[in-house]
Amino acid sequence: MQAIPIAHPAEQPAAIPALGGYPTAVLCWLLSAGVYIAAKWVAPEMPPWGLCFWRLLLACAILLPIVHRHHGAMLALLKSRPLEIVAVGAIGLTFCQGMIYRGLNDTDATTAGIIMAMSPIMTMVLARLVLGEPLGLWKALGAVAALAGMLVIVAHGNIGALVQLRFNIGELWIVGSAFCWALYTVLLRRSKFGLELLPLVVLLLGAGALVALPFHLWEIFNDERSALNGNGLLALAYLAGPGGALMYYLYNKSVETLGASRASMLLYLQTLFVAILAYLLLGESLHDYDLVGAAFIVVGVVLATVIKPRAVPSKA
Repeated sequence: MQAIPIAHPAEQPAAIPALGGYPTAVLCWLLSAGVYIAAKWVAPEMPPWGLCFWRLLLACAILLPIVHRHHGAMLALLKSRPLEIVAVGAIGLTFCQGMIYRGLNDTDATTAGIIMAMSPIMTMVLARLVLGEPLGLWKALGAVAALAGMLVIVAHGNIGALVQLRFNIGELWIVGSAFCWALYTVLLRRSKFGLELLPLVVLLLGAGALVALPFHLWEIFNDERSALNGNGLLALAYLAGPGGALMYYLYNKSVETLGASRASMLLYLQTLFVAILAYLLLGESLHDYDLVGAAFIVVGVVLATVIKPRAVPSKA
């Protein structure tokens, strides 16, 4: 969204995935990780909502000609369900991405990547509350462990800060972004727009840009103008091109070959790539509380996604 690409809940996992889908998915998450680096790098020069608006608008413009065969279906969906398209695009793209860019003003890209790794756990909990999907004991324990990891990171490992509710504002913005991504995923499952992934991405990108525009104008009126110098233009070019349109296109291809479940599970590579790129390009290093929090989140992910409840034998 996100730095994170858009998941497609309607896709069913492929029975025998093509091996070529894995390099595509890995490259997708590598480009996605680069979004955190570019946004952190240019944070002092470009306000977050301006960065969000231009990234969404340019990515939409790049992808729109590619889905020309679907323009009729896209227009029909937009006419029949405009408010739903705008709402989902706003939550999953505008607010999710804007909060990430805002949070990166006050926290490391590495920490942001770790916190975003718990968004699938949030999705499971929201799916239980909104859609009535079963949670189960292991998923519930995984959610608790991931929550503990997030609290450790947000409080910088300080128990006193937890007790007194003193948190870093940057990490709180990232937590809000992770929640928006989880809510977006659940709403997308419920909406069932019935449109192929890439055309749907283009529609949501356009809707997200539309919602981001008033926030960007508010920044301009408050003299928070984008510094479109060499660094700003280079970061925006990456966010809209390789880290935007190309990333979404690659994710679409990985879903086609691997299935949505396998392609989405590789999302956790993004956290690893963010840490590596942040160390190499930004000089960041992992803090002790990042490692402890990441360990709790990993345990939570394993409990929620890997351990399966034992099937109860049916009575004859």
